[in-house]
Amino acid sequence: MRGNSGVRGVKSASRTVALLELLAARGDRPARLDELAEELGVPRSSMYQLLRTLIDCGWVRTDTTGSLYGIGIRALHTGTSYLDTDPHVRAARPYLDEASDALGETVHLARLDGPSVVYLATRESHEYLRTISRVGRRVPAHAGALGKALLAERPDDGLPLAPGPLTPWTENTHTDRTTLLADLAGVRERGYSIDREETVTGLAGFGFALRYDTPAVDAISCSVPVARLSDAHEARVVTVMREIRTRIESALSPASGAPDWR
Repeated sequence: MRGNSGVRGVKSASRTVALLELLAARGDRPARLDELAEELGVPRSSMYQLLRTLIDCGWVRTDTTGSLYGIGIRALHTGTSYLDTDPHVRAARPYLDEASDALGETVHLARLDGPSVVYLATRESHEYLRTISRVGRRVPAHAGALGKALLAERPDDGLPLAPGPLTPWTENTHTDRTTLLADLAGVRERGYSIDREETVTGLAGFGFALRYDTPAVDAISCSVPVARLSDAHEARVVTVMREIRTRIESALSPASGAPDWR
């Protein structure tokens, strides 16, 4: 078992990470011991010992019966530390506030992670209820404005898409790679992506890659309820978000001294 660096992995560490990622992916669906052991291919006794160790450390929690397991509070502490110490997130926050105030809409910052985007910051509109997009949430890159903006920064033969069919989130999500590639060609031509109810029914999104990295790994977007998305408002969203993108990129240029994390 070797990682991307070519260094042999530590089995116990890999198993621990896999367990935590599995519990995190289940969200509000706690798991039983047998489920976790079967999913990860680990002997039941070994899984129990690992769970007890992580419970003692605060990384996993269990219910009063000791039969259900979920992600623990230490995961929140670590995740918050990631956001607080990332220079890109820190620098972008005031610009997200500015965009949301100017447009009265919800604005997001997300990062490409494999075939998905992960939300790093959100500024909510007061005009409508919270969307599915929240900090830490993962969404397939092919399914929305943020992901499509970042996919379009890459050649068609180098897209980090999961193997197999593209997963639909709504009836408007791309499930065919040919139509997705045609959409990405349009993104490259106009300079931003458009999501018309592809991730959430009733919401449109406009995504803009942040090109302080090549290829870009971060993007910003603005979400607008389609019920009040007039042509004039769409044009204003695009104008404001383009300007915000330019200002974030200037703040995080190589000359800014921000660490080049990999």
